Amino acid sequence: MANMTDLNKDMARVLVSKEQIAARVAELGKQISADYDGKDVVVVCILKGAVHFFSDLTRALTCQMEMDFMSISSYGNSRKTSGVVRIVKDIDADITGRHVLIVEDIMDSGLTLNYLTMLLQAREPASIRIACLLDKPERRECAISPDYVGFIIPNEFVVGYGLDFDGFYRNVPYVGVMKPEKYQ
Repeated sequence: MANMTDLNKDMARVLVSKEQIAARVAELGKQISADYDGKDVVVVCILKGAVHFFSDLTRALTCQMEMDFMSISSYGNSRKTSGVVRIVKDIDADITGRHVLIVEDIMDSGLTLNYLTMLLQAREPASIRIACLLDKPERRECAISPDYVGFIIPNEFVVGYGLDFDGFYRNVPYVGVMKPEKYQ
C-alpha cells in the first residue's frame, strides 16, 4: 500500500498548493454568498471528485443553503470522457423554482456538465450556475463555461484535492501534475 511520501513521488510538480486552494476557496465563498444572499439555494456536489472542494466551499458560504449530492459517470473505463452521462445517484431535493449551484472538481471538455445542466434545467430551477475548482478551457468541446472558477490550468494530467487516477490520489492535499510514466 502506498503512503503519502510515495504519492508525492508520483508528481512531476505541484500545480496549485493547498495554501493557494484555501485562499481561493475563501474568495469564492464570499463571492457566491453575496450572489445568493436571500435566495433559496441548493448546492449540489458532484461525487466523488468534488467532495473536498464542496466541503471547503460550503463551509466558506454564509448564505442559507441546502446541500445535495449527485454521482455521475461519463468516463467508463477510459481516461477521456465519452460524453455519455450515466446518473449513478440523483439529487434528492426538488429544485423547481430554486437556485442550483453545481460544484465540480474540474471542467475540461464540458460535455458532462453540459449534459448535466440540460438534465437539471428540465426540472425548472430558478437558475443553474457552476462552480469548478479547475478549468481547462483549451479542452472545451461545447459552449459551456463555469460561473465560478478556482483556477484556470493548462492541459496537463492532474490529481489531488479530490481528483483521482484510477480511484487513488484524491487525498493529496494539493493539485499536482502527475508524472506521465505513472499514468501511461
